[in-house]
Amino acid sequence: MKTIMALGYVALVLHAHLPFVRHPERDYVLEEEWLYEAITETYIPLLRVFEGLQRDGIDFKITMSLTPPLVSMLRDPLLQERYHEHLGKLEELTLKEIENNQHNGHVRYLAEFYYQEFTQIRQTWAKYNGDLIVGFQQFLESNNLEIMTSGATHGYLPLMKMYPQAVWSQIKVACDHYNETFGRPPKGIWLPECAYYEGLEKMLAKAGLRYFIIDGHGILYAHPRPRYGTYAPVFTETGVAAFGRDHESSSQVWSSKMGYPGDPEYREFYKDLGWEADYDYIKPYIMPNGQRKNTGIKYHKITNTQGNMGNKEFYDPYWAREKAAEHAGNFMYNREQQISHLANMMQRPPVVVAPYDAELFGHWWYEGPWFLDYLFRKTWYDQSTFDMVHLADYLRHNPTQQLCRLSQSSWGYKGFHEFWLNDSNTWIYPHLHAATERMIDLSNLEPADELEERALNQAARELLLAQSSDWAFIMRTGTMVPYAVERTKTHLLRFNQIYDDFQLGTINANFLDSIEAIDNIFPNIDYRVYRFSGNREQGTGNRK
Repeated sequence: MKTIMALGYVALVLHAHLPFVRHPERDYVLEEEWLYEAITETYIPLLRVFEGLQRDGIDFKITMSLTPPLVSMLRDPLLQERYHEHLGKLEELTLKEIENNQHNGHVRYLAEFYYQEFTQIRQTWAKYNGDLIVGFQQFLESNNLEIMTSGATHGYLPLMKMYPQAVWSQIKVACDHYNETFGRPPKGIWLPECAYYEGLEKMLAKAGLRYFIIDGHGILYAHPRPRYGTYAPVFTETGVAAFGRDHESSSQVWSSKMGYPGDPEYREFYKDLGWEADYDYIKPYIMPNGQRKNTGIKYHKITNTQGNMGNKEFYDPYWAREKAAEHAGNFMYNREQQISHLANMMQRPPVVVAPYDAELFGHWWYEGPWFLDYLFRKTWYDQSTFDMVHLADYLRHNPTQQLCRLSQSSWGYKGFHEFWLNDSNTWIYPHLHAATERMIDLSNLEPADELEERALNQAARELLLAQSSDWAFIMRTGTMVPYAVERTKTHLLRFNQIYDDFQLGTINANFLDSIEAIDNIFPNIDYRVYRFSGNREQGTGNRK
């Protein structure tokens, strides 16, 4: 046990989110593999790190958001069964690779490494009976993991602010879903895309939330200027605290020029067996229509080539692990120096908030979970300058903070809203706003029977799903754009059909059955959540 009083704190925060991608109406959809890849490369590896730390008596502290769409997918029996099959194909392919590379020593070594990895992933998957939320919850109960919520479907809240009902629904449905999942209310929220606008804190307070994450400049440009910058939270006028992202610790990981994931020893993400193997050989493991795709089996390291994918050296997990340990030590050393410097200037213990997308660790940066494992072990044994901390615990131990009015911001390109509102995606917002106005009208009605109640609740689900910031984000990045467009249009079309049928009194029970089976998120949603207006909920009305 540590006995020396630390000078300050580091709060490591991972944002685990994927859009709701579930297609029971089709046998195969490539986008469902976003979830399968994240399970294999991020979520199960993180659980294995947590298990190892707990086993070895290391009282680690880490915060994660598990968004409602991700939680819903991880607990969905259909997706669990499809992941079981997906993992089975990976195991089968690695066995073939071992057999076919008897005389290619390094490739055989890597194939055996992957087979061992997939075997351990299978063991963890079986340990939790395919429900990884059970795994994460055990660390919530042990107070090693603090779990935050996010927007119900990761809706971009500043672009909804003209409709308080829509913002409130994103927050309230998420908090209710968290309570149903974990048996307790959430303490904090990762605002989708860290996007904040002035006044949002009033709804967060009404929902019972104690803190939220904001990008650094949202605090640095607050009024009055925060005395301690981003190294202490600030209170909003509602009493909800805001923690700002630390630029220095973030850039050490995120930066394309100086970030750890770009080291030449690490695994190259963009060279995959699915694209490089003989076509007839790899065909059973790619898309059913014969198109190639990533398999997750990658044999090369980044190397020192400038964009030349044909000149990559073979990857070696042993040396990559050594590099991850080196980088963990460097990250720890830099935090020691940073916190020692800050502690000399502050009248309270500084807190360095280091938030990242969870999928960076393992999926994009294959060695990321190893880095985290080494970081927790090194900070526990090799230093006494700082402690790892949960944000709620920091607030509890430091209840007096400066009161500020925050600046509108996000963690996107240029720090505001441009990435989610630009020439590539601006067309979606008139349709989303029109649907929101219709949903507000529907929320003031009382159903005549169970079928009408189901229709109203499904309308709320469809609008929430259409509002996901992921669709606008994908349109802007230019990847998988047809799918993002299809999802936006499909949810809006389903919503509008429900609305029109409801107005005409001709609800189609078969249609409702089919979309309830497809878009089955939030089974306990109550459409009346859209009655919210200001600080009170509106009364009920009658259909005209």
